[in-house]
Amino acid sequence: MDLINTPHKRKNILTGDWVLVSPNRTRRPWQGTKDKSEEINRISFDPSCYLCPGNKRAGGEKNPNYDGVYVFKNDFSALLENPYQSHKDGLFEAESESGVCKVICYSPNHGLTLPLMELDAIKEVIRLWQKEYTLLGNNQDINHVQIFENKGAVMGCSNPHPHGQIWAQRSIPQEVEKKTIKQKNHWNQNGSSLLGDYLKQEVQSGDRIILENETFVALVPYWAVWPFETMIIPKNHRVSIAELSAQEVRDYAEILKNLTIRYDNLFETSFPYSAGIHQSPTNGEVNKFWHMHMSFYPPLLRSAEVKKFMVGYEMFANPQRDITAEKAAERLKKCSDTHYSKN
Repeated sequence: MDLINTPHKRKNILTGDWVLVSPNRTRRPWQGTKDKSEEINRISFDPSCYLCPGNKRAGGEKNPNYDGVYVFKNDFSALLENPYQSHKDGLFEAESESGVCKVICYSPNHGLTLPLMELDAIKEVIRLWQKEYTLLGNNQDINHVQIFENKGAVMGCSNPHPHGQIWAQRSIPQEVEKKTIKQKNHWNQNGSSLLGDYLKQEVQSGDRIILENETFVALVPYWAVWPFETMIIPKNHRVSIAELSAQEVRDYAEILKNLTIRYDNLFETSFPYSAGIHQSPTNGEVNKFWHMHMSFYPPLLRSAEVKKFMVGYEMFANPQRDITAEKAAERLKKCSDTHYSKN
């Protein structure tokens, strides 16, 4: 089967969903919208920023003069700690949702994104992720801890100060439920990690591998939906970020920095994305079949000004992509590991 030139569909083994791949469409002319590219923010402190050290936040609280990674409860949380309630009226059904939302400022520096941070500083971010996952997950009312980052105005980021978020909630989201089912079925049938077995095949092929160190791999998934979608996977079977050793934390930080540098270098812009970690639910069960991973969903398509839209066919049928996962990996792999702003 010709996977390079012929339209075909690929299966996401973690969810069971399919994506239509149409490599023949990469030749189509573009006369659509061109957005303004994201420039590197070179301001280290903004007195009007709600997240900078010492400044007053929108909710009225004042930030301490923090000098490293800083976490606080979101002043405008999407989830609140409410008792469970349900409502059913014929075909109208609703359930209350409760939880905790937090904001993580990666650095006191207003312009320091992950690719520009020092390795030790990124390690501190990962350690805080570990701490918060464990702390929130130990709450009996929390069954899922979602760590994520929206980077760039095009991704709806409401503040340019580099930061991530954590939403911890009572219910387990649908995407995580789908991955739980697929991984559990594979474990019961084969006695091994689904993502671990997939990673072995990817490493053997090498077609979609971007970066690799002793304990982590960064690749473009075979079933990638977004043009330059990537996934970071630990080589060892780790159900959650809490299980990572000191060496793995260092390797994770290294590959996280190098991958985001390549993103910025691809179009020489501060590359926008949504990134998130999927890992074992904190529902009190032994989810030994889970294999943690981090995904990046960036919207840019042909340049810093042209982005991918999920519209039309993709809203009513299936996701679709033009550039193949192999071609995307090839382009990212060729990017320098020195940030373009340093040249």
